[in-house]
Amino acid sequence: MIVVTGATGNVGRTLVQTLAAAGEQVTAVSRGTTEPALPDGVRHQRADLTAPETLSPAFAGGKALFLHDTGTSAHLMDPRAILELAKSAGIQRVVQLSSQGVATRPESASHGQLGHSFEEAVRESGLEWTILRPSAFASNAYAWVESARAERTVAAPFGEVGLPVVDPSDIAEVAAAALREDGHAGHIYTLTGPALSTPRQRAEDLGAALGEPIRFVEQTREQAHAQMMHFMPEPVVETTLAIIGAPTPEEQRISPDVEKVLGRAPHTFADWARRNAVAFK
Repeated sequence: MIVVTGATGNVGRTLVQTLAAAGEQVTAVSRGTTEPALPDGVRHQRADLTAPETLSPAFAGGKALFLHDTGTSAHLMDPRAILELAKSAGIQRVVQLSSQGVATRPESASHGQLGHSFEEAVRESGLEWTILRPSAFASNAYAWVESARAERTVAAPFGEVGLPVVDPSDIAEVAAAALREDGHAGHIYTLTGPALSTPRQRAEDLGAALGEPIRFVEQTREQAHAQMMHFMPEPVVETTLAIIGAPTPEEQRISPDVEKVLGRAPHTFADWARRNAVAFK
């Protein structure tokens, strides 16, 4: 049994589907009250990573665990308590979804310091571990859904600054390999797309996927800051703006790790846009 936390997220949802298609027994863990749509044979367990006492039923019978830090709730989690519960349940392998910012922004409380504490807990857990450090997600473009649908317009700051955004489906496939196969223990994989992609280029790719132009509007840093503050804490906003506005050389480096694990090149943002265009129609 493979236990997938964050099973309704951009990575977790695809990971559950990938594992089920490969014939694995899967427990999909989410904290929402609505029963998610899952592949046949997948067991759903409602639990909350910020409340370890809810996790024992989810971990029962598990042999491997995909550990998601739940994004903005990460500061409320106790990773050592979670991993101790996993060990007690008989889980032997953990694959953690971390962030590239652990390495590139070590001074950041939200990306670096908190992320490092999670990774440290994983490395010291006594479990066979693999850590995934993705760059910015291609699926962050979902923030454009409303304006793209209503006005065929999208807005973002730093329109000419490129990052090697990664398709969440590639993250899920790498996670599935590390959960199912030997040979990944003790590895930290940096996961990126195959090329730098600017917000303006992503708008063009989205328009191509929709078959009609998307107008790109470049925001000021101040406008972007105000918008992000509606759904992110201030420290996360500041670090995010620093990454997308003035990325370090490492944050713009194309990593070979997706291809190393999967034996194929990572998907482009255009690939992601074509596969998810219906959300923007």
